[in-house]
Amino acid sequence: MSLAAAEPSRPEDAVEVGRILGAWGVKGGLKVKPFSSDPQALFSSKRWFLEPSEAKPGHTVPPLLRVRSAREQGDTVVAVCEDLDDRDAAEKLAGARVFIARSSFPTPDEGEFYWVDLIGLAVRNREGVALGDVVGLIETGPHCVLRIQPADPKAGEVLVPFVDAYVDAVDREARTIVVDWQADY
Repeated sequence: MSLAAAEPSRPEDAVEVGRILGAWGVKGGLKVKPFSSDPQALFSSKRWFLEPSEAKPGHTVPPLLRVRSAREQGDTVVAVCEDLDDRDAAEKLAGARVFIARSSFPTPDEGEFYWVDLIGLAVRNREGVALGDVVGLIETGPHCVLRIQPADPKAGEVLVPFVDAYVDAVDREARTIVVDWQADY
């Protein structure tokens, strides 16, 4: 199996977008579990960078897969890749982490953001009080919730619903989010 051994290493802006679950079909297709309910990033790039699962020490995977086609199938993505010609080759990639260059993600609509773009942004309220930095998000179904870690490590995490009622502005270039929220909520 000659899976693009001379390809460049993973790009600096790469984001982990899924995991390979195993083979799909008998001709080397892959079944991938996307980390997003809308796996458009997996469809936007024909170059998937791989890293072995941390659960499989010593396991090697090719650094790059060139994707011929990918489609949704239920809550997974099924992909056909160059140089993966049989089920055994595809099964060997089970557990591999799939990364895609952030620069190849589809452009979000106005007012929409990728989680990866929000993590690390400084959050302050309307009065200019710093609440902390976004360290993650929680998917609750109807909307997401920002997880904000205050500068004081002893202070508890602040949770702010990521909805228009509480989020006034997101400025990715200034790396800030302004919210209608108080530190003691």
